[in-house]
Amino acid sequence: MRPPPRRAHRTPRPSGAASVTTPAPTEHVEFTGLDRAGRQVFIGLMLGMFVASLSQTIVGPAMPRIVAELGGMDHYSWIATAAMLVSAVAVPIVGKLSDIFGRRFFYLAGLAVFMLGSILAGMATNFWFLVFARAVQGLGMGTLMPLSQTIIGDIIPPRQRGKYQGIMGAVFGVTSIAGPLLGGIVTDHLGWRWLFYLTLPIGVVAFAVILRFLHLPHTDRAVKIDWLGMATLTPGLVLALLATSWGGTTYAWDSSTIIGMFAAAAVLLALFVIVELRAEDPLLPIGLLVRPVIGLSVLASFAVAVAMFGAIIYIPVYAQGVMGVDATNSGAILIPQSLSMIVLSIIAGLVITRIGRYKEILLLGLVVLVAGYWLLTRVSYGDSPWHLTLAMIVIGTGLGLSMQVYTLVVQNAVAQSELGIATAAVQFFRNVGSTVGIAVLGTVMTAHMSDDIAARMKALDPALLQAMAQQGGGAGGSLESSVLDPSQLEKLPAPVAEAIRMGMGDAMHSVFVTAVPFVVAALLLSLLIKQMPLRSTLERREPATSTGSLPVIAGDGETTGTEDRAEAEDAALATPQR
Repeated sequence: MRPPPRRAHRTPRPSGAASVTTPAPTEHVEFTGLDRAGRQVFIGLMLGMFVASLSQTIVGPAMPRIVAELGGMDHYSWIATAAMLVSAVAVPIVGKLSDIFGRRFFYLAGLAVFMLGSILAGMATNFWFLVFARAVQGLGMGTLMPLSQTIIGDIIPPRQRGKYQGIMGAVFGVTSIAGPLLGGIVTDHLGWRWLFYLTLPIGVVAFAVILRFLHLPHTDRAVKIDWLGMATLTPGLVLALLATSWGGTTYAWDSSTIIGMFAAAAVLLALFVIVELRAEDPLLPIGLLVRPVIGLSVLASFAVAVAMFGAIIYIPVYAQGVMGVDATNSGAILIPQSLSMIVLSIIAGLVITRIGRYKEILLLGLVVLVAGYWLLTRVSYGDSPWHLTLAMIVIGTGLGLSMQVYTLVVQNAVAQSELGIATAAVQFFRNVGSTVGIAVLGTVMTAHMSDDIAARMKALDPALLQAMAQQGGGAGGSLESSVLDPSQLEKLPAPVAEAIRMGMGDAMHSVFVTAVPFVVAALLLSLLIKQMPLRSTLERREPATSTGSLPVIAGDGETTGTEDRAEAEDAALATPQR
């Protein structure tokens, strides 16, 4: 039998004195594994993560076809960017509110909103309605992704969390395989609209499992919600990301519109920092982010996200536009990267759990990731597919060794009462990195594509170009669109099609080169992260951290965390190790 949780106790007071309530001391509860209910909760969380992650990868191979049908070539990246932008805004808000009001409601609401967005996306009849639907999906994703990892942190201590986070990393890897592969097959045989309907049955199952098995005891805290923080962060972040996405495509970088948006974003984000420094219960505690271990981790995860989504989104574009494969095969071409990420993510989690250290694994992963992107920059038109495959395997290996470790590092460095907002901070910067990365790399692609294709076209026989012009073809936007539409490209003369693919290869080389500084920055930042001991117990304190008191921890429930042990472990945690 488990002993009842310790409650806050009242200190005796003299007559007429005010009532004083002191919190109960923290209990450190040994973890011996998840029981049956805990395993069901874990499976439900993995299903929710699978649905949200699948929506990020399944659209990649279909994006050229969607743009060809609905238009919007100049805003190509917005299909992915819209979801990432809204998700980035939602993450810190949901993370903070779940600390205050509990996790269950927000998780179920996130699933429901995500499925609504999927239905709307499948019904889209024009490009901008699809962008809106993806934004609705992003709101759901911004709830599901951080809360899945937060709840894992609620029920599993850091020392054992490595192997479970390895499984979580494997979920990302599986969706990196299943998403592009299914995306290509469904696009070629059923149409791209079914990509969005495909996730609905999985979402319904995930909703049912979570509704049935996820019951987190929670005591509401009397706090003042940081509405002003939300009101300054949301528009500031949206303006900054919009300016990043529009700069160099819709508007010139030095246009008054882009400069004005960046200026307004800077003012709003500066106000947000001021508000957070003065807030009674801040939305995103600045003091949390300036802790070296946490600050370095979130910045490095930002940089890794740029690299990760640069590969997921733009390698299929390279495969279709340069190598000339169809949507199905462009999705399948990511399988080597995803398989290596799955295997190494699981191995990394098991090794970290066994040795109790994370920094060596993290740095190894980032060194491998830098090598992978260097190999990617060496791929060019006419190379064997094995050149691209080798680069993707190395990139997948690096991501598998490093991507999930940052969440573990941050969760291990904070108290249970800060778990929700700390986890949300990692996911927040990862989402911002994904959004900025897709937008920046998309800007590089569109900025170079016209000039690079035109340069290759100039080398062709002038008579051929003149004949094309007389037949209604020619250089410019029509050729840029044909590079992403196999049916149009097949109608062009072979020398013209080859020149277009070579120009696209030149543009994609610029995209991959742009991603390299980000992975180098992640490596340099991670070198500065200090090793801290991984806790092997769960904290329990009532009522302040009741969201972390989940009665699905296996074992007899005896608390082996005496006062001496708690103090010793807290002291060890506070002493970083190199």
